[in-house]
Amino acid sequence: MKIIKRLGWRFKIAILLILSAFVIYMIQYYIFLQPKTELFYFGIDLAFLPIEVLLVVLVIETAISQREKSALLEKLNMVIGVFFSEVGTDLLSEISKFDSKSKRISNILIINANWADLDFIKAKGDIIDREYNLEIYGNDPDSLEFLADAKTFLKGKRRFLLALLENPSLLEHETFTQLLRAVFHLAEELEKRKDIYHLSNADYNHLKLDTERAYNLLIYEYIEYMEHLMNNYPYLFSLAMRTNPFDPEATVEIQDYN
Repeated sequence: MKIIKRLGWRFKIAILLILSAFVIYMIQYYIFLQPKTELFYFGIDLAFLPIEVLLVVLVIETAISQREKSALLEKLNMVIGVFFSEVGTDLLSEISKFDSKSKRISNILIINANWADLDFIKAKGDIIDREYNLEIYGNDPDSLEFLADAKTFLKGKRRFLLALLENPSLLEHETFTQLLRAVFHLAEELEKRKDIYHLSNADYNHLKLDTERAYNLLIYEYIEYMEHLMNNYPYLFSLAMRTNPFDPEATVEIQDYN
């Protein structure tokens, strides 16, 4: 009984319809031992009716599920797009300045209109196991300025980030949910520090690790987002290429080519 309770409703309905078909077939078989009348063939059709219903139900249910899944993914990608417009692209641009491997990363992430699916697969493979060592130190004025600016920037986006975290549909997108948590955690860590310019070395190292975590997740999700834009929204992809935080030559203005 416990096993039956654990089975899904689709499986239970399938078993019920198959048993119904079997019972109907056996009844007509024992009534009409020989196929001598049209009623016999009517019984055969009747016996297979539950099977036909099962097939139709499965096909329709699968089609509806696929449609709902596609609609959900589209909404998720819209949310991800808003995130990068409001937070992600600017944050990537600023953090990448402290990436000791930024030049090599830039070569991987300068995405253009000639990219194909294999290029995105290769880019994701190149960065997925990469460890980032950001050069953020307490005795570096640029690092301190970055941390102070990041604190102000993320504090201004607090309500926006909270609204995204409260979106139940984002639970379907595990990697983006992890990214949001990492960015929101970094925002909280920075906001709790009253004076960014006077912290211990251990505290600066802790903030560095929090930034690296967010940076790692940001890069991967950025590639996924760019791939989605290229395949579905060429006009949005065009703008994203012209604002690529890893491309030093990127400019939002469209240039004339002679």
